[in-house]
Amino acid sequence: MNIIASRPGSYREHRHLAFEYLPKAGIRNVEIPPPEPGEIEGTKTALTEHGLTATSINTRCELSEDDQKRALIRAMDTAKEMDVGIVFSSTKTGGLPVETAYQMLRELGERAAERGVVITMETHPDMCQNGDQMLQTMKAVDHPNIRLNFDPANIYYYNRGVDALEELKKVAAYVASFHLKDTEGGYKQPEFPVLGKGVVDFPEIFRLLNGLGFYGPFTLELEGISGLTLEKTHQRVVDCVEYLRSIGAMEP
Repeated sequence: MNIIASRPGSYREHRHLAFEYLPKAGIRNVEIPPPEPGEIEGTKTALTEHGLTATSINTRCELSEDDQKRALIRAMDTAKEMDVGIVFSSTKTGGLPVETAYQMLRELGERAAERGVVITMETHPDMCQNGDQMLQTMKAVDHPNIRLNFDPANIYYYNRGVDALEELKKVAAYVASFHLKDTEGGYKQPEFPVLGKGVVDFPEIFRLLNGLGFYGPFTLELEGISGLTLEKTHQRVVDCVEYLRSIGAMEP
């Protein structure tokens, strides 16, 4: 079956309670920020106590910033220590010439390969804004440890006149992680509803990716709506799980 995870941030301002509440919603996998070196064992213990598994570690990296590149490498070290195979990164050129950025990504891919992890690049400008740009980046970098994190809602947020499923078809073979996020489809529209309430065709997305042998991690990322009580926030997560079960993407 599919590996369904969530970011603690799906609980918005209640994210410090996510480890406690995600299992109640039926989710047993998480995408987490890299804990500091002195906090790794404590994080592993907390995950175990709540019956959770970290399936990806998230970070960001503007390639022009040496401190961010070092932070990405530390995140890879942490992933190796925690036995996590995916390092999700919002990766941008930071103003560098694109060929320079490609070379840096190849070098980071080598670092990732040494640690047995894969870096997945988020659906963000200025390297992975849409399917065409993603495909260009993947072909130019041409490294098996540099792959994509596809976010269908971000496709609509950053582009006009697109269809997320059609954009995914262009690059599905390069997807190594996926963010479950819905949208009403507006350009730069910051509200993201519960899964199944927007325009993203999740049943077809699962059929496409499962047909290629990809089963996750598919990571829930609820954004854009804050100020709710813990109970209402948790219900939004539960509603997403119920939707995923209704389309056969999760076990009942």
